[in-house]
Amino acid sequence: MAGGAVQAAIFAAGAVIGGGIATVIVNKRRDASLLPPRPIPVPVPAAAPPAVVQVDNGGRARFSEPIRDVGFVQVLPPVLKNGHPGPISDMLVRRAYTAAYDRRLRHPSWTAEHLNKASLAPPPAAANGGDRSKSTFVEDESLPEPFRAKLKDYFRSGYDRGHMVPAADAKSTQEAMNETFLLSNIAPQVGEGFNRHYWAYLEDWCRKLTNSFEDVYVFTVPLYLPRQDPDGKWRVTHEVIGSPPNIAVPTHFAKVVLTSKPSSASTPSIRDLSMGAFVLPNAIIPDTAPLTGFIVPVEAVEKAAGLTLFSDEVKAKAKHICQSTKCDVTIRRFDDAQKKVKAIGAPKN
Repeated sequence: MAGGAVQAAIFAAGAVIGGGIATVIVNKRRDASLLPPRPIPVPVPAAAPPAVVQVDNGGRARFSEPIRDVGFVQVLPPVLKNGHPGPISDMLVRRAYTAAYDRRLRHPSWTAEHLNKASLAPPPAAANGGDRSKSTFVEDESLPEPFRAKLKDYFRSGYDRGHMVPAADAKSTQEAMNETFLLSNIAPQVGEGFNRHYWAYLEDWCRKLTNSFEDVYVFTVPLYLPRQDPDGKWRVTHEVIGSPPNIAVPTHFAKVVLTSKPSSASTPSIRDLSMGAFVLPNAIIPDTAPLTGFIVPVEAVEKAAGLTLFSDEVKAKAKHICQSTKCDVTIRRFDDAQKKVKAIGAPKN
C-alpha cells in the first residue's frame, strides 16, 4: 500500500462516528412445551456497566472489577419462555490477558493487557519461562464447538494467524505463552508488511513503554470500518475465510494504550496518565510510514467498536501519549532471517 493510501485509510478511520462491532446472538432453546407461560427472572445491573479502566481512590488507573452480585429485578415477557437468544459475550480470563470473544466473527472483540517491567522481565534461570518454539496454535475448547475458530479455517487462507495479545508479552510461564496461541486470541492478518512487520513494530513499541511508565494498559480491537466507493456511498466490505466461510477478516486493527506513573518522587500517589489510540489498516504498510500518521481519537475507536474503554475521569486526566514519549516505532527487518513463521499445516481428517 502506498503511503498516501495508508493515510487515506487512517483518515477514514478517524472519521467513523457510528456502527459498533456486531455482537453475536445465540439461540438457546429449552423444552418447555409442557409448562405454562411464566415470567423468567433475568439479572439486570442496578447501574450502567463500569468502564473497562477507571481511577481508584489513590489516583491509580485500574481495570474495572467484574460484577459479582447482581439482583434479579426484571422478568422476561412470555414470548421468551423457551429461551433467551442473547447476545452472549465470552469473557476469557487468561494468565497474561483478558479478552472478550465474538462468536459471530470468531475472533476477539477486544483484548486487554497490563504490562510493566516485572511482567515482561525474563524469569529466573531456575524457572520455566515461556518458549515460543514450544507453543502451537490450538482451538479454544472452552468455547462452544459451533462458534470456535478452527485450525482448518486458516489453511491456505492467505492470512497469518495474527496474535491480538503477542506471545512476547507472556514470557512468564509456558502456560501463559501457550494461552496466546489459542485461536480465541487470533484474527486473520495480512502477513508480509503487516503482522510480521509494522504490526510487530507497534507491539514492540507498546512493550518499550514500560521503560518510561510504571503501568501500561494495552487494548487491541479488531475493527470493520467503511470506505467511500466511487458512487459516493460508504460501505463496509470485508473478506470471510474458512471452510465453510465463517471467520471474518477485520479491515483495521486498533491499539489503544493507557500509561501511568507517579507525577513526581515526592507525590507517588498522584498519577500522571497518558493515553492514545492508533488504527492501522489490515494491509501492507511501508516501514517508512510514521506511527503518528495512524493516530485517532480514543472516542473514535470506542464508537466504531461499540466499547467504553476508559471512564470520563481517566480521559479528563490523561494527556496524549505522544506528549509524554516518542511515538516512533523501531524497524527490525534485520530479524527476518532469524524469525521463523510457523507454516499453516493441512487440516487433519
